[in-house]
Amino acid sequence: MLQAASTYDALVAGFAWSIPKRYNIGVDICDRWATRDPGRAAILEVSAEGGIATTTFAGLRDASNRLASALSGRGVGTGDRIAVLLPQSAAVVIAHAAAYKLGAIALPLAGLFGPDALRYRLRDAGARALITDGSGLRKLAGIRAGLPDLDTVVSLDGAGEGALDYAALAAGGDPAFEPVVTEADDPALMIYTSGTTGPAKGALHAHRVLLGHLPGWAMMHDFPPRPGDLMWTPSDWAWAGGLLNVVMPSLHHGVPVVAQPHARFAPEAALGLIQDLGITNAFLPPTALRMLRSVAKPRERFDLTRLRNIASAGEALGPETFAWAERELGLTIGEAYGQTECNLVLAACREAGVARPGSTGRPVPGHRVAILRPDGSEADIDEPGEICVARPDPVMFLRYWNQPEATERKFSGDWMLTGDQARRDADGYVHFVGREDDLITSAAYRIGPTEIEDCLGSHLAVALAAVIGKPDALRTQIVKAFVVLRPGFPPSEALAAEIQAFVRERLSAHEYPREIAFRENLPMTTTGKIIRRQLRDEG
Repeated sequence: MLQAASTYDALVAGFAWSIPKRYNIGVDICDRWATRDPGRAAILEVSAEGGIATTTFAGLRDASNRLASALSGRGVGTGDRIAVLLPQSAAVVIAHAAAYKLGAIALPLAGLFGPDALRYRLRDAGARALITDGSGLRKLAGIRAGLPDLDTVVSLDGAGEGALDYAALAAGGDPAFEPVVTEADDPALMIYTSGTTGPAKGALHAHRVLLGHLPGWAMMHDFPPRPGDLMWTPSDWAWAGGLLNVVMPSLHHGVPVVAQPHARFAPEAALGLIQDLGITNAFLPPTALRMLRSVAKPRERFDLTRLRNIASAGEALGPETFAWAERELGLTIGEAYGQTECNLVLAACREAGVARPGSTGRPVPGHRVAILRPDGSEADIDEPGEICVARPDPVMFLRYWNQPEATERKFSGDWMLTGDQARRDADGYVHFVGREDDLITSAAYRIGPTEIEDCLGSHLAVALAAVIGKPDALRTQIVKAFVVLRPGFPPSEALAAEIQAFVRERLSAHEYPREIAFRENLPMTTTGKIIRRQLRDEG
């Protein structure tokens, strides 16, 4: 556990890893608190009508034991992959905990995945079982014939279409199921990368990955737990950001988590949820925060007095959004950085004095992070280089599933290569520049898209923006912006010129978008990241 401190040096000095040899995530997130405080709330599930169903830690233990027992009875066991295709709900935690207690490997799948994406992941992983609902079954219907390893499908919405009824199956399970004894380094969780640089790869993690996330979780959320804490994120719990930045560390500490299934992010509804439930800590991806900027005078219209912290990760936040949150919400965003393969290694923290506009913070205690040149030497202060993480590290993945060559390419000696570009300032703060693929080369300048997108988002008419480099014979590339306008602002050449001038005045002559294309929406991954590759293909 990272002890609260008022300075970064004190944080580092007071921290040392303590990873036990034997450790099981499922036992940790269910059974510890079920034994200590059985009636303690674990998951608060908000229905579409606004009702709240509470699942206690004792309920999680009982249900996960029953499911583990029932799956074991069908031959599912150690090392088997159990896929979880469900919206935010207690059932997600139950399915994960059951997998871990079996010594199996949980395979979270995002609800936004279509049949092709599901088929690829289920087949590549050789998934033996799938826990889903009616929506997932409909997607599975046309692809199951191509999944020979998948012999057990369980649906929360009842039997049918080759699926077993979850309630009936679990009812026959033993609530006293004895979890498999696992070691901290045993495989537990496999999350597929977004596939931005080729086919998605399964990043296989050990049970220790949860313990490795605790220091970063503490930093980005300003040192919970505190009495009355309540966590929420709109991010899909299939993503490392939702699962490992919010849900599992919170449950480890006995902090209840709000689940809101089937909900699309809507800024005013999000603020209403925070107000009505008294949410204290939220994790909002940068895209969601930029969408919140469309809400005028949020603290006048909503009671946000219990909200003491917002954390963010997934993309660079940018100084404009950072400043907006301080001005309009009275909060300093706890920005963090990581990858599916090695998450939460950089973080900001207001209470420790580690927060700076435009920076994603400093290395989380326990993680060795460096900015390196292509030759492996450390970059100078303010010199762009690649973010690299030293191994061994508790949050670092074990390997890519079935891809030893890709695993080998991910490392240079003892450094894991992220492919993300950043610079380190004189005070040790890391400033994210962008993925190597996203950087723009224009008239010999190297331009990161984040700063421009953040500036565009501060224009009164702009709801959301994405920036790419478009090939240009004279400048190599020019900056092109794709812009989604707010209601009441029709697209026009005059508005495009106004937006261009706005960016030019605030940034520089070489960074303003020479072309602007107005769009109704932008392509995004299931984790809320803009898919710039698709925009580059459109030109």
